[in-house]
Amino acid sequence: MHNGRVAIGVMAKAPQAGRSKTRLCPPLHPEQAAALSAAFLRDITENLALAGRSAPIDGVIAYAPAGREALFDGILADGTALMLADGAGDMPEDVQGFGRCLLHAVRDMLAQGHAAACVLNSDSPTLPTDILIRAATLLLAPGAERRVVLGPACDGGYYLLGMTQAHARLFADIAWSTDSVADATRARAAELGLELVELPVWFDVDDSASLARLCAQAGAQGAHFPAPATASAIAAMRLAELVQPAKACAAE
Repeated sequence: MHNGRVAIGVMAKAPQAGRSKTRLCPPLHPEQAAALSAAFLRDITENLALAGRSAPIDGVIAYAPAGREALFDGILADGTALMLADGAGDMPEDVQGFGRCLLHAVRDMLAQGHAAACVLNSDSPTLPTDILIRAATLLLAPGAERRVVLGPACDGGYYLLGMTQAHARLFADIAWSTDSVADATRARAAELGLELVELPVWFDVDDSASLARLCAQAGAQGAHFPAPATASAIAAMRLAELVQPAKACAAE
């Protein structure tokens, strides 16, 4: 029996200089990237907590590697659970790399009794709260047993993937960190005969152009989450002066 709730696990590394948001260096220094990572995690977990007031959502940090738990102290929203998701253990041979961590997270969240599980990136602190609520609602609706919810990203990846069963094939033979990830995931869902429901496109912050979009959006009012911790970090580090003007994105 499940508990009628949806677990949303943020795939996260503990903020550490030289290990966090390395694709943003340059223009950032490693210490700035780690500080921004911590702000992202604060905002994303606060966003999950906010969504949890409107839908039965449990926020989780699905982290790796083991032994870094203490580095999350003081930077997460109250009530956020920690769960190791390092990809260890028995996995299908065709699930490799980051896919092992994603499948590990989904399996463990479902094993804890949740009705559904989503994996969420740690690079979208302004993601609209309504999108999180919609993902949970879709996965709890009648007939969702064979449903998969996909949140496609501007760069061809995805920011969220949710399901009611741990479909390992969704993580198999994927070229991670490329612009084919979302399309490959769509193909895997079709192979399995799953109903795929797509959420609005949103953006990851993983390069200078997307950082510029974030600088223009964080702290501002709008349909997106205002990401106050991120806005404060951007202002304190004067990041808007380091990046080029934002490029257009299908999410905006």
